[in-house]
Amino acid sequence: MIETHPLIAMVHAVPTGARVAQDAFAQEFPEARLWNLLDDRLLDDARAAGGIDGALRRRMLRLIAHAVDGGARGVLLTCSSYGEVADAARTLWDVPILKADEAMFRAALAGRHDRIAVVASTPVAVPAAVAQLRALATGAEPGHPIRIATALSEEAADAGDPGEAARHLADALSDAGIADAPAVLLAQYSLAPAGPALAELLGVPVLDGARAAARELRGRFAGGPPATPATAP
Repeated sequence: MIETHPLIAMVHAVPTGARVAQDAFAQEFPEARLWNLLDDRLLDDARAAGGIDGALRRRMLRLIAHAVDGGARGVLLTCSSYGEVADAARTLWDVPILKADEAMFRAALAGRHDRIAVVASTPVAVPAAVAQLRALATGAEPGHPIRIATALSEEAADAGDPGEAARHLADALSDAGIADAPAVLLAQYSLAPAGPALAELLGVPVLDGARAAARELRGRFAGGPPATPATAP
């Protein structure tokens, strides 16, 4: 049965993720009722612990449990740090629990491109995104090899507006020789506002995790289309 106004919990580690995700749902899934849960100590505590240790995993799972126990019909984990607990969470609860970028990766892979570019403004975001994308690509299209190229623009992190950030990202993609890739993926939620301007600059589809997640959840709950292939800007 279609749920027209499902309660979607969004679990964040930084306030920026909350703002970007809310904007994405306003555009792609306005029917959803949103519930924002923020643990703004997570990243600091993870750095102090040298990574996500057992105590932090349990804390993250408790926050997801709080969302589900509170009636959430779907959960979006907007920080990639939550990715490693998502699989465990799925064995405990039967509601959809999405990692930050997996809907974006599925949408990109649905386009069956032979090349995909991943761009970020912080170095640590690149290997995490590439690892997840390669894992999904291997499982979804074992006979369809995909070349994944990356670019980094730390200047984009300090840009004054989305247009400036888009120009920095476009320059980084051009310098890496991949500005003509059939699809470009933004490896961080914080870059999502630059997506439309970057797509206009490059003339290729630019995907971000927040909008892709909103589209995928809308497809599951409100009878809308599932995550769409990246075939047009």
